[in-house]
Amino acid sequence: MPGSLSKLVIWVSAHLYLVIPLLFSWWMAWTDLRTHRIPNLLNLFCALSGLGYQLGARGLGGLSDGLLGLLLGFFLMIGFYLLAGIGAGDVKALAALGTWLGPMETLLLFVFMGISGLPLMIIFLWYRGQLLTKLRQLSAYLVNLALIRSKAAANPGKPLPAPEERMPYAVAIAIGMILLCFSSALSKSLSQ
Repeated sequence: MPGSLSKLVIWVSAHLYLVIPLLFSWWMAWTDLRTHRIPNLLNLFCALSGLGYQLGARGLGGLSDGLLGLLLGFFLMIGFYLLAGIGAGDVKALAALGTWLGPMETLLLFVFMGISGLPLMIIFLWYRGQLLTKLRQLSAYLVNLALIRSKAAANPGKPLPAPEERMPYAVAIAIGMILLCFSSALSKSLSQ
């Protein structure tokens, strides 16, 4: 056991750029579950500390990677926000985590979020008793889109759901971070 513990400590210290954003993502998920929002100050603190870490650990190249991760995280999520699928805090959360991760890991996190987000969405809708209704709405939207071939005509404007009705997507972000850490640990063990 002491050998395993020392390996864990060595891995954690070598992968602070993953462990600290993992902790931030858990904090974001916890607040999103409790309050249905991710505080701006939490996102700001995560982003500034990520940029500071990148600058301190890797110099200007790291700062550049942190800024690219921030921009990529923002642009990957903004479309979902504009389509009323997620809240603005989720967009800012991925951008903030991107400062720690840089562009490549931010892209991987986005993929892992999608992998974990779909089952979470299904469970969330099932729990609320809305799964069949949403599936019917989706099929009607797809049929209208195929027949009319216009997004505006297929999906007339509808009001945004109240925050407490939205899925706390920060949970998918946190699960995505867990998968990213696991993937990194697995790839490192396979390469040795």
